[in-house]
Amino acid sequence: MNLIEFPEDWHSALVIVAHPDDVEYPGAAPIARWTAQGKEVVYLIASRGEAGMDGMLPEDAKMLRVNEQIAAATEVGVSVVEFLDHPDGMIEYSLGLRREIAAAIRRHRPELVVIGNHRELSGNGMLNMADHRAVGQAGIDAVRDAANRWVFRDLAEEPWSGVRYMALLGSPDNTHAVETEEWFDAGVRSLLAHSAYLEHLGATPEEVEAMLRKFSMDVASQFGGRPGVAFEML
Repeated sequence: MNLIEFPEDWHSALVIVAHPDDVEYPGAAPIARWTAQGKEVVYLIASRGEAGMDGMLPEDAKMLRVNEQIAAATEVGVSVVEFLDHPDGMIEYSLGLRREIAAAIRRHRPELVVIGNHRELSGNGMLNMADHRAVGQAGIDAVRDAANRWVFRDLAEEPWSGVRYMALLGSPDNTHAVETEEWFDAGVRSLLAHSAYLEHLGATPEEVEAMLRKFSMDVASQFGGRPGVAFEML
C-alpha cells in the first residue's frame, strides 16, 4: 500500500511517548522539518527511563536519560519536554495516567497529537513493550477526555476540543508519511544525543545512522521514492 502525504495544515503538536528515546526511533526528522516551518512541538514523556540501563542504578540513570532526552529534543528545535514520573517498565493504563495526559493536552492545546504506538506489535514486527501499549492507549483516550469538561472536572485547565489530527509513531499499520531527506541529519543527531544509552546498547554512531537510513528508505519504497518517516493516522 502506498503511503499518503501527512497533513501539515496545523501549527501546534504534542508528542506523547513512554520513555526517553521513543521519539527518536525514528520520529525526530519530521519534527525537525515541522519546527523549521515554525510549528510548535512539545514532548510529553511518561517516565524518565530509569530502568533502561542494566549496569546503572535507576536513581543514577534517571537524570542522565532526562538530560539526554532534553539534548535530543534541542537538536530538532523542541524546547519544551515534560516528564510524568511513571515507573519505567511498570507503567499501567489508568485513570490517573489519562488525567495527566488530558491536562497536558488542555494546557498545550495542540492541533496534532502524535502518540507512541499502542498496538501489540511494533513497527518492526516485534512484540511491543507494555509501557508503550499503556501510554499509547491512554494518550488516545485522553484526547477525548481533554475535550469533555465533565471528565476530570478537578483540572484547572479549560477543555480543549481543537485536536484535528491524531497519529501513531512506530505503528505496524502506517498510512501516511513525511518526507524528511533534508532533515535526516538532524534526526540522526537527535538520536545520537542519547550517547550514554546508545553506548550501553553497544550501538556505534555509524550503526545508528545506517539504521535510520534503512527506516527512511523503507518508507521511500511506499512513498514515491521519497525517504521519510511513516505514521498511522487515526
